[in-house]
Amino acid sequence: MSPEVISMREPDEPTTSERMLLTSGRYVHFGPFRIDQQRQEVSRDGVRLKLQGKVYQVLMTLLEKPGEVVTREGLRIRLWPADTHVNYDANVNTTVNKLRQALGDSSDNPLYIETIPRKGYCLLVQPEVSDKAPRAGISQGDSSADSADEPSRILRVGPFTKSDVWIVLGVIGLILAGMLLGAGITRFWITHAAPAHHPMMMIFSRASATVFF
Repeated sequence: MSPEVISMREPDEPTTSERMLLTSGRYVHFGPFRIDQQRQEVSRDGVRLKLQGKVYQVLMTLLEKPGEVVTREGLRIRLWPADTHVNYDANVNTTVNKLRQALGDSSDNPLYIETIPRKGYCLLVQPEVSDKAPRAGISQGDSSADSADEPSRILRVGPFTKSDVWIVLGVIGLILAGMLLGAGITRFWITHAAPAHHPMMMIFSRASATVFF
């Protein structure tokens, strides 16, 4: 009779093949979230979320089995060693609730994590794994900011700017001032330097005064 082989793996612990989904790439994407497994960082639309160690572990455990039930006992085994003396039920509830708050999820109307009564939890989305990170600085917020700045960019590339207008006005002002100064000098010369009794000079003086004033 052959000896009985007893597996030492816990019944709810994911197998190696189940974990291959996450190990096939550095980044995990689901919804607006991105996980950098190398840095163990979670971000939403480019903004980093602050997740405690066990909260992050719960998320990764759920991501390993999308669409399947992860039992509470499975989470307990993953988060706390067998010799840890804690209130497992309360700690599992607290940790899952913290994860839901970080994701902006709700137990009443779940988008990501559904509670399976008397069993455990289920991830409702299918994650995508990739080795490529999105281009830095591009997010929904950046796109809206670019759209808002578009009119100002159009104005800046136009033929005239405010400084150009002031330069043109300054040149026009200098021309007018020069014309008025020339007219004044001409009138002064006519009235004081030329003979006052000469009839032609009187006519020229009156004509100059009419033109310039």
